[in-house]
Amino acid sequence: MSINLASWRSFPIFRDFDDKTLTALAGISSYRRWPPNTVIFLRGDGGNYMAGVISGRIKLSLTTAQGRQLVLRQLEAGELFGEMAMLDDQPRFADATAQVASEGFVIARRPFMDLITLSPRAAGATIGYLCALLRGTTEQLETIALYDLNSRVARFLLATLRRVHGNELPPSASLKLSLTQSDIAELLGASRPKVNRAIIALQKAGAIGRINETIECNTGHLHRIAEPSEN
Repeated sequence: MSINLASWRSFPIFRDFDDKTLTALAGISSYRRWPPNTVIFLRGDGGNYMAGVISGRIKLSLTTAQGRQLVLRQLEAGELFGEMAMLDDQPRFADATAQVASEGFVIARRPFMDLITLSPRAAGATIGYLCALLRGTTEQLETIALYDLNSRVARFLLATLRRVHGNELPPSASLKLSLTQSDIAELLGASRPKVNRAIIALQKAGAIGRINETIECNTGHLHRIAEPSEN
């Protein structure tokens, strides 16, 4: 599969892999194309591979017997899915569906485990990635459980900005979201009208502004709304 080393390093798990290991990684990966609404795997399926998103958007979700759905994550270019089940050799814990036409790659469990066994640096990077993923999941649960909706939307925007700019955010930053308000509502455990009202409230507070499809973010204002107890 032909992806240059810089593109491989756009995936956080591979960022600290050395060039030799990344080249070997490319050799054990396979290209995939998923049309819109493709079910890639279901909860309970075997976890014998992980996948990465090159373009498009993948939804991870849980569905109850009554048909209610909980969206766990919306994944875009540079993000992995299926890695937890692959690494611990357990069944999938969620469904993965291509929401739009998407491209990506898959890497099977056995060759990946062989690869990181031969590279302590790659093994350490994989452990660090899993720790960061756990922290992110904990933060998402905390956001839904403990914060009002204005704060939840602000925290969502800040988390998205950090994926682009890193932890040290500039005073102002632009953000182009491919997610709809309905998508954001599913992630935050709210309805679309309530998310719309929260976005309007952030605009009135001067935390965000819209220019066409781009959201202009005042990170200081967003932080004050995201963490009201600090004000």
